[in-house]
Amino acid sequence: MRQARCEEPREAAASNWTPSLVEARLAEAAFVLKRLPEPRRQGYFSTWPEIVHSFADKVGQEPKPMRVLPSPQAISRMEETLTWTACLDPDDGKIVWMKAYGERWKTICWTVGLQRSAAHQHWLYGLCVISLTLNKRRFNRNLSKRRVIELAGGA
Repeated sequence: MRQARCEEPREAAASNWTPSLVEARLAEAAFVLKRLPEPRRQGYFSTWPEIVHSFADKVGQEPKPMRVLPSPQAISRMEETLTWTACLDPDDGKIVWMKAYGERWKTICWTVGLQRSAAHQHWLYGLCVISLTLNKRRFNRNLSKRRVIELAGGA
């Protein structure tokens, strides 16, 4: 099976990527994805007029939460970040994204079928592989997970 290549960001040459920076960027991308509006079905509409609610109708209702839309720069960074996990194994990518979304380790372990320590090592390995790839550092894919983590400075 052929490994996909991670794409480097535009500002990769200007900064040194560490696993903690990659983690923060993935968390920001997950937050932006949560704030994007829901996709609407195209081609469906109603010819009925909008219902106008009076003040008395709205008295007992719960207020609708305001959804703050992300900025265009945040969306661009999010789109760039979405490609980073393409070079990881599917399980590692799933663990990295679930952790970026703020899932608890218990939920991640149930989903992936690993113990907590193994899931944490896969997560850290995924962050380190992404940071090494963004820094354009070559490393042997046959190295152990622990060696890659040491090489990236993730420990």
